[in-house]
Amino acid sequence: MFRIKKLDIFVAKQFLLLFVATFFICQFVLMMQFLWRYVDDLIGKGLTMDVLGQFFWFMALMLVPQALPLAILLSSLITYGNLGESSELTAIKAAGISLMQSMRSLIVLVILIAGLSFYFQDVIGPNANKQFGQLLLSMKQKSPELEIPEGVFYDGIPNTNLYVEKKDMQTGRLYGLMIYRQSGSFEDQAIILADSGMLQSTAEKKHMRLTLWSGEWFENMKSQDMAGAAEVPYRRESFVEKQILLDFDADFNLADASGIAANAKAKSNKQILHDLDSIRQEADSIGRRAYEDAQRYTFRVPELSREDSIRLAMAVDSHQMPNIDSLLQQQNGDVRREVVKNAARAAQNVVNDLQLHIEMAKYMGRQERMHEIEFIGKFTLALSCIIFFFIGAPLGAIIRKGGLGVPVIISVIVFIVYYIFENSGMRMARDDNWTVWFGKSISTMVLAPLAVFFTYKANNDSTVFNMDAYRLFFMRVFGLRQKRNVVKKEVIIDEPDYTADAEQLAAINCSIEDYSREHRLLRWPNPFKVFFRPGDDRQIIELNERLEATIDDLQNSRDKHVIHLLNQYPVVATHAHTRPFRQRWLNAIVGLVLPLGIFFYFRMLRFRFRLYKDLKTVTKTSQRIITQIEHIIGKNQ
Repeated sequence: MFRIKKLDIFVAKQFLLLFVATFFICQFVLMMQFLWRYVDDLIGKGLTMDVLGQFFWFMALMLVPQALPLAILLSSLITYGNLGESSELTAIKAAGISLMQSMRSLIVLVILIAGLSFYFQDVIGPNANKQFGQLLLSMKQKSPELEIPEGVFYDGIPNTNLYVEKKDMQTGRLYGLMIYRQSGSFEDQAIILADSGMLQSTAEKKHMRLTLWSGEWFENMKSQDMAGAAEVPYRRESFVEKQILLDFDADFNLADASGIAANAKAKSNKQILHDLDSIRQEADSIGRRAYEDAQRYTFRVPELSREDSIRLAMAVDSHQMPNIDSLLQQQNGDVRREVVKNAARAAQNVVNDLQLHIEMAKYMGRQERMHEIEFIGKFTLALSCIIFFFIGAPLGAIIRKGGLGVPVIISVIVFIVYYIFENSGMRMARDDNWTVWFGKSISTMVLAPLAVFFTYKANNDSTVFNMDAYRLFFMRVFGLRQKRNVVKKEVIIDEPDYTADAEQLAAINCSIEDYSREHRLLRWPNPFKVFFRPGDDRQIIELNERLEATIDDLQNSRDKHVIHLLNQYPVVATHAHTRPFRQRWLNAIVGLVLPLGIFFYFRMLRFRFRLYKDLKTVTKTSQRIITQIEHIIGKNQ
């Protein structure tokens, strides 16, 4: 039975206080990062404070689900980092309470926060996205003279496309203007070219006054009877200065949200499932219609003779098509040219229709994928709250550093990894390079094993971030040498037995000579014996044990020359010169994998050569120590 204990209340209180603080910090950081994308739409528009307040409010609501996982990661890191740094975590474990037991109240809280995240995304988030998009669209439509870009056509003004080559931001003057105006059909189109111009709002904010200098005006003239006209008449006007009044309401008005409501982000999961069926049905109907249109494509051959027309009709009815080339060659030159022209025109029509169907199919497929991405994303983002907790809390217990220093660095690194995989997976799924479920789940699949690994290590008090352990591991892998460090002791209780040590070193030298004659270390061994036959070099192991015992006894010496000579003894590797690993099955696997087998075989050769040099160094050093011992004994006598 789950009972609330004082420890649960204590840990939960520590976590909640930090969670509230880190949530607002994360929310502020995300809002500032998000704001930079739309800062150009806010500056210089004359927006009132209530509009700006709505803008920031809906932005904050949109970013709440993204701030929750980061806040959980940071607050759990700091919570258990503080507990470890103040030795409270040690006291908890000393009382027989495991790490998972101390986390149980936080697990319940994090699950509730994950449920809140899903509720926010499914209920509050869609409306916030819709309102934010509507506000943003309305802001872009206000004061279009500030929105006009350089080098591209701008269509923010109704019935007008405006091209500006260069824009002076200080004076607001526009240079190299090209304007396309179309109030109705093609016959009402006008093209205006001007060297420079100025676009300003009128006093009542209902129109835009466009002042142009040094340009020309080309305008189509509506004909009374266009049925038989081969060309549309137009007029041309050159001007030094001209003013045009454009209909545009410069006051802030909310734009139509019908197009924004069709966005998947503005829908709940229930609406997404409902609309997915409609999208798939529409996509299927478009595909069927394209197939039916393709079957109806025919090429008409004009002005065939009556006999040829009868033959062609009978052939079509009997599903036996005649040789079209022979029928075509029987016609005169004008008919053949007309046939080729009609065929080319029909083929181009087919290509255009197919291209239209392809683009429509791509659009419908993208809409379907975006709805699926949004549907799955609400679950994965809520699940990331739990995953981030099981990364942050164990890491805090392992690192045992509180405050905003190390936890912030680790949180940023973890969040960057999550963001890279999440954003990359979303883009690949959106562009139909990956399946939607894989693209939206890749960040979870990457971070979930890390959460399990850190939780397991922290619960078993394993040293994950012990740099010395990793340094020693890589030194063993790459065969890097460890240096011996023997220092003179300040207090010596037992003096070394110099006579016995000298005799032992002399015996070791003799054993080394016998070993060197028996084993040829510079000879290449048989690879089959190296990887597929067990066995250790017992002689070297015994020699090393005798040498280390003698060194341990001589460490109690008061003579600084003996201490100096002891540091010249190498640390002998007793296994690496015979086989890569001590496990027989692991050696067999490495031997079967050719690149790894070659690497570890040459690594073993390196250790054999190093052992050869180490034995020579041991012999020389032992002889010098024996000489020094004889000097010490003679001096004492």
